[in-house]
Amino acid sequence: MSRHGYKRGWDHTKTRGRENTVRCGFCGKLVPRYKTFPIVKGIRINDPLLRGMPGWGRRGFNMMQTKIYACPACARHRSIVRKR
Repeated sequence: MSRHGYKRGWDHTKTRGRENTVRCGFCGKLVPRYKTFPIVKGIRINDPLLRGMPGWGRRGFNMMQTKIYACPACARHRSIVRKR
């Protein structure tokens, strides 16, 4: 039985060889992209007064969205991936 809390069997979508690497958004480590966990972070405005204005939906308005990649160690530490 594995003592780690996340899946070790990675599915490769490309042929084997040099794979793209990305930086972890939390610790800055270079990690292969297939091992990372993508997270979408953004700023949301959901002020009740602004919700009533035309053009704004009931759910609010997303200003910016960025995609951050987390390495397996940071994903475990920040509870993005949990033990099964």
